[in-house]
Amino acid sequence: MKLTKYSHACVRLEKDGLALVLDPGTYSESQQALEGAHAVLITHEHPDHVDVPVVAAALSENHSLQLHAPAGVAARLREEAPAAGSRIHTAEPGTDFRAAGFDVKTFGGQHALIHPQIPIVANVGYLIDSNVYHPGDSFIIPDGVSVGTLLVPIHAPWSKIGEVVDFVVGVRAPKAFPIHDALLNETGLGLVEGHVKRIGAKYGTEYVHLSSGESVEV
Repeated sequence: MKLTKYSHACVRLEKDGLALVLDPGTYSESQQALEGAHAVLITHEHPDHVDVPVVAAALSENHSLQLHAPAGVAARLREEAPAAGSRIHTAEPGTDFRAAGFDVKTFGGQHALIHPQIPIVANVGYLIDSNVYHPGDSFIIPDGVSVGTLLVPIHAPWSKIGEVVDFVVGVRAPKAFPIHDALLNETGLGLVEGHVKRIGAKYGTEYVHLSSGESVEV
């Protein structure tokens, strides 16, 4: 499986001529990531994870594109792209489904706490082909499964470095790559990634930096 990172939280997975895109948001090259895609998974409603106009346009233009998202996101996109309504599916935690030839398991349920006065929204994490795990904006560790490749939310308004490291240690995936890094400059990114790489290695996780546009086989 080929994994390509786009800026911030967006990644594209490809195998057997099929492409699955996760979280094409406003901080990412979402239009580029969605070109020729067969399915889209959205973890939650925040704009940095779903660029609604871009995703709605892709659904309207690509008549084979399927989308899975929490109820609120799905409802919004049905309004924005009514002709694609039958291809927009509600994703809930604790379920299994197929998307563009990929096996998908869902975990979590809610976004991490930012502040008590900021409402918590639904957040669904996706495990793809029992390999790649995208948690969205949460540190939910998938239960009852092993993760081969972890996408690590490196920095967010709702996290601190210790929580990022503990998430990597808790999942214990052999490989890990960054997501959710658009708010850090080069200095901050190097600081956080240094801790994740050093401590993660003690628990069997090889953390490797990926820049936007870079691809790896996983």
